[in-house]
Amino acid sequence: MIQKDKFFQNKGIVLLLAFLCSFLWGSAFPTIKIGYFAFAVQGTGSTLLFAGVRFTLAGVLVLFIGSFLQRRVLFPKKSSWGKVGLLSLAQTGVQYLFFYIGLSNCSGVKSSLLFTVNVFFSILVACFLFRQERFTLMKAVGCLIGFFGVLVINFDGLDASFSLFGEGFILLAAFSSAVSSSLIKLFSKDEDPVALCAYQFVCGGALLALVGLALGGTLTVWTGKGVLILIYLALVSSVAYTLWGVLLQYNKPSTIALFGFLNPAFGMILSAWWLSEEANVLLCLIALSFIALGIWIVNRYGERPLFGKNGE
Repeated sequence: MIQKDKFFQNKGIVLLLAFLCSFLWGSAFPTIKIGYFAFAVQGTGSTLLFAGVRFTLAGVLVLFIGSFLQRRVLFPKKSSWGKVGLLSLAQTGVQYLFFYIGLSNCSGVKSSLLFTVNVFFSILVACFLFRQERFTLMKAVGCLIGFFGVLVINFDGLDASFSLFGEGFILLAAFSSAVSSSLIKLFSKDEDPVALCAYQFVCGGALLALVGLALGGTLTVWTGKGVLILIYLALVSSVAYTLWGVLLQYNKPSTIALFGFLNPAFGMILSAWWLSEEANVLLCLIALSFIALGIWIVNRYGERPLFGKNGE
């Protein structure tokens, strides 16, 4: 029987599952835009309400699927409810509160670029705030090369403007995402990451929905297409975050975080396909090459110390 730690630390499995997560998250960008149109979403309140319904449904799906696969009803330990609350604030509540408001005041192209700094934040938070791994020069090099790939793919859509409620909120969302990754790594030592994912989605989604309602948000237009889109977005969140959480449980955050650079690449490719938006195929291929190189460097040479043999 294959041990879980060996299975989820296998480089081929890590590569396959991380690529799948990035593809799913990338597909969310065009799907959310389609969902806004299908539900006639207008204003910050309705946007947050839409997000809240999505993530609450995602939590229910994770709970149902996880309970079915493990043949028991998933339920956190009494001592884990504080962890669920903290994680729901960082990963779903705070992150997407900042993200959706920031996205409404910043272009999609620029938002996708800025949000990828969560890869840098994830490694810095894991190394210096939570002390979960060692910072090395090669991790920094891999991150810079991967980020250059993101710059390439966003080359035609960049501008130098900056606002607190636009670009500033996207950066705050990226930092919240980084903190949540380290919290998952920390909390999954004592709690099933699938249970953590399910209940933090339900709690975080409910928080977003309540904030959206408080801001006057409504979802008055419901169609068959809209419901299918909402279910798909819930599946994107439930599958991607659950797999990501399991990968973080068995691997170092820096090993997994760098795959986040693939999200905007998949987002641009799928937006061009599903929304008929323009995309430069050559830039996409060049960007993916740099991102792949950055991922390879961190996974192959990331543990080489910054100074000397012991990193001292």
